[in-house]
Amino acid sequence: MTDDLRGSHYLVLEHMSWQPTRFPGVETKLLWQAAEGEAFTAMFRMAPGARLPRHRHTGVEQTFVLEGSLVDDEGECTAGNFVWRDAGSVHSAHAPNGCVSIGIFQRANQFLEEDAR
Repeated sequence: MTDDLRGSHYLVLEHMSWQPTRFPGVETKLLWQAAEGEAFTAMFRMAPGARLPRHRHTGVEQTFVLEGSLVDDEGECTAGNFVWRDAGSVHSAHAPNGCVSIGIFQRANQFLEEDAR
């Protein structure tokens, strides 16, 4: 079921396929996207050792880690925990042992050219 008459939108995640991203070992399931603007919510799955190159947060990013951990030079967010990042912050992230998370973005990240080739 995806919709009901009251305006709720239910997603059965097991029926949704993981979609590859341009980054090796990183897959996503898009859960919600604003009709206008760049805001979106997605589930991410990172294989052990997968990396996201340096990127700038153009809006606030909120991440809740469901499994594994997400690590950057400022710390580690482990399963059951939450991290949010200010607009304008720059970092790279990796999942040494894999990670499943839900990310809520005000705007899409800007991947920095030198690292996104």
